[in-house]
Amino acid sequence: MMRTRVIPALLIQKGGLVKSVKFKDYKYVGDPINAVRIFNEKEVDEIVILDISATAEKRGPNIQKIREIASEAFMPLGYGGGITRLEEIRELITAGVEKVILNTSAFQNPGLVEEGAKYIGSQSIVVSVDVKKNFWGKYKVYVQNGGRNTGSDPGGYARQMENAGAGEILLNSIDRDGTFAGYDTELIKIVCDSVSIPVVAIGGAASVSDLAEAAQFGASGVSAGSIFVFQGPHRAVLISYPSQAELKKNGLIK
Repeated sequence: MMRTRVIPALLIQKGGLVKSVKFKDYKYVGDPINAVRIFNEKEVDEIVILDISATAEKRGPNIQKIREIASEAFMPLGYGGGITRLEEIRELITAGVEKVILNTSAFQNPGLVEEGAKYIGSQSIVVSVDVKKNFWGKYKVYVQNGGRNTGSDPGGYARQMENAGAGEILLNSIDRDGTFAGYDTELIKIVCDSVSIPVVAIGGAASVSDLAEAAQFGASGVSAGSIFVFQGPHRAVLISYPSQAELKKNGLIK
């Protein structure tokens, strides 16, 4: 049986679970441990936890909190946020994290990607690539939670990270984040055509058919936040996940 991984992404800000729109307008949606417990029951493929306040606050990962979350997660767990040293990667793996996600630190120090890959294997090192269009409509990679334009093109940058040792790219469209406007399939195709490692697309999903469309453009996995935590036109907080039948109907399970 072949399947496209469908991965909920949870954003942590100051210890709470939040959801954003275009990396702004954060809304508190609950406790991350409770969310993980619910996703356990729904038998999700993987889960991603991103501490979006760690880099801004110039601090490392909260290892104790991550250990608590990992102890409740019965699925593979990826974590990103504030990681700048190999020792922190070691601590995260010891705490129960399967995949370490690097963003700003990968741009500032590609050697950390290489060091991490040598320590735990490239399959456990993910580089998060946040992209939005500039004034002239050109895709550019941003770091520091979307606050700094690196000037890099996403395809070339993703290839650079692959060469440094990354085993996976988490590709996030800032322009689509939390908008329910669907994935940026052009961006997905550009990056998937540029690398040979798996690409997980995130940003904009409104339905299971959107997840399937991203896979059709080359994504090995599809991730989302809003569709898994909001329901209805008023965006009431209700954690959900597609059933196996829905995934199969949309071609995500073959």
